[in-house]
Amino acid sequence: MNNIISKNKVGAVVLGLTIVMGFTSCNDLFEPAIENHLGFEYMYEHPDYADGVLGNAYTRLPNGSYPFTEVATDDAVTNDADNNYRKMTAVDNWTSSNNPVETWRNCRAAIQYINLFLDNVDKVNWNSDETVRAMYHQRYVGEAKGLRALFMYYLLRAHGGFDKDNNLLGFPLILQSTSIESDHGSLETRATFADCMKQLIADAEEAVRVLPVDYKDTDNDQEIVNCFGKSYTVSKATYNRVLGTNFAGRFSGRIARAILAQASLMAASPAFASASGITYEQAASYAKAVLDLNGGISGIDPNGLEWYADPDMKNLSGGECPKEVLWRTEKSESRSLEEDNFPPSVYGKGRINPTQNFVDAFPMANGYPIANSKSGYNAQDPYAGRDPRLAKYVLYNGMTASSDKKVINTQADNTENLDGLNKDVSKSTRTGYYLKKLLRQDVNLNPNNASSQMHYVARIRYTELYLDYAEAANEAWGPKGGMGYTAYDVIKALRERAGITSTDYLDECAAAGKEAMRELIRNERRIELCFEGWRFWDLRRWKANINETAKGVKITNTGDGKLYDYSLSVETRNYKENGYYGPIPYDQILNFPSLAQNAGW
Repeated sequence: MNNIISKNKVGAVVLGLTIVMGFTSCNDLFEPAIENHLGFEYMYEHPDYADGVLGNAYTRLPNGSYPFTEVATDDAVTNDADNNYRKMTAVDNWTSSNNPVETWRNCRAAIQYINLFLDNVDKVNWNSDETVRAMYHQRYVGEAKGLRALFMYYLLRAHGGFDKDNNLLGFPLILQSTSIESDHGSLETRATFADCMKQLIADAEEAVRVLPVDYKDTDNDQEIVNCFGKSYTVSKATYNRVLGTNFAGRFSGRIARAILAQASLMAASPAFASASGITYEQAASYAKAVLDLNGGISGIDPNGLEWYADPDMKNLSGGECPKEVLWRTEKSESRSLEEDNFPPSVYGKGRINPTQNFVDAFPMANGYPIANSKSGYNAQDPYAGRDPRLAKYVLYNGMTASSDKKVINTQADNTENLDGLNKDVSKSTRTGYYLKKLLRQDVNLNPNNASSQMHYVARIRYTELYLDYAEAANEAWGPKGGMGYTAYDVIKALRERAGITSTDYLDECAAAGKEAMRELIRNERRIELCFEGWRFWDLRRWKANINETAKGVKITNTGDGKLYDYSLSVETRNYKENGYYGPIPYDQILNFPSLAQNAGW
């Protein structure tokens, strides 16, 4: 039998099936629409068809672009008046029937396909050779359970919450495929958050147990241990055929370990800790398991700050990842990110505007926050002597952009072009800043000389997992406690990579204790993971302030230099108390009355 999938295409190609991708009725939720009516029995002798059923879960992974939910936080605004994240920050605009961060339907549809696949996988004739058949079976079961854990994590993050009786609930915990004839009353009752986490962990740990850490070809015969504990040796050709490089990019043991770390940290956080059943010690242990595979502290990628601008990206093959990235989407040559976010003078739309709040989060190069008297910060020369990451991630006044190296003037009194503050409501910055992170500065948007570059989305980065460990270890054991290395060690290494060589402020935080270190870790996370979709969820799991007004800077020329006015209020945030926990979609409550809604929605 040929390889069941060609290189890393499972997420894009569904073989043998034409699936209705939008679930618009309650019938579709229980009985996926298959237009060619082959029936699921067809998969038993047609492995490519069976692979296509699981492929429907892969196609529902976030794919292709960053969400930029930061525009619904204190980190950014957008000049796009139609942006749904911008709209959700207005009074009463985020509702159970208008939820831009809703994942309920997509994730539950993915889980339905996964359950359907698992219900039938034992009957699929993957290969006439029993050993090869067992290997394929084991891998597919591991992939399916790992993916199910991932979609459960997304559901808990977006929809886990307390009902009116103060019960912390998750989602209907359904582990078999269901049909329209099923008892909806029993199927559509939300399980407790803790029970959902137990199942998520069980699925992910099973994936860890049966999947290879990575899909890589081997030059030697390999010993395989199957799901039943039986060991057998297979030739290198057989191993590579089932578990080799061709499958890189599919769900692996390494990815499963990362999901365990992400989900357990969320569950141990203040928003869920009272009834999740998960501790920070568990979260730290899961994160460390991933970091140990990466060499611990020494494994931090020195070039990890700008992985998205790697000139060697074009040479990555299949699902191969650079050192900083654990899992990614397929790469493609494009310039859409730059078209959306370059300033207008270099032919962009200037969509995502970092806030002054975010800029103020960057310390000085000596490591001290700008509000600290030891920092040396000068509000009228605000970008001098700052953390080098600021210039990498934010385009501020006087910097250059695009392959033309054009100097960008964001001043309010700029008369030469539309780059200045509020010069054009549809293109110009609203805060005095433009986005730089994730953009390729070697892209040219000039229509007379346009060029594109390679891009991909990093689904999981190692830096995030190092920060996961630092947060959990600090909460569990304090700044200098841990499992072989500490929160202090991680933050020290990440700051050194950023160019902050002094440890004076870090030492002060460590000496002050867990609370001071907590604030530093959270700030490092804010900077390191900016514009990758984390801030929205982090504020909520921390039960932190989600209503901080988004601010900007107004820069004008004076006779002797520039004046920086920081009184600019750009956009308010109007979340209610229920905004810490997202709603169950309104139409699902109507269709399934036994579903309990989160309080306040």
